[in-house]
Amino acid sequence: MQQDLQKIEAVLDEKVRPYLRSHGGEISAERLEDGVLYVKMLGQCAGCPAADLTNETVVEEELVKAVPELVRKVAVTQTVSDELWEQAKRLLREHHL
Repeated sequence: MQQDLQKIEAVLDEKVRPYLRSHGGEISAERLEDGVLYVKMLGQCAGCPAADLTNETVVEEELVKAVPELVRKVAVTQTVSDELWEQAKRLLREHHL
């Protein structure tokens, strides 16, 4: 299982992360279950309206092409970025809510 995740991480490093980073984003592979890789979109990609499209056209496409024996589908686990949480807290403090 560890070796499988290393293969996935190598594909993410080579094919996916450079694209995401060019848009201020990042990705974290959370777990692999029955051919489905669960990932979190981070940075500017977290909560982005285009995150699902990015997942289908970049993340899933590259992984399925590179390691089809491991990944059949990629599912995005929705999260709120730390930056967005901090911004929300600041707004609440400033407006005494």
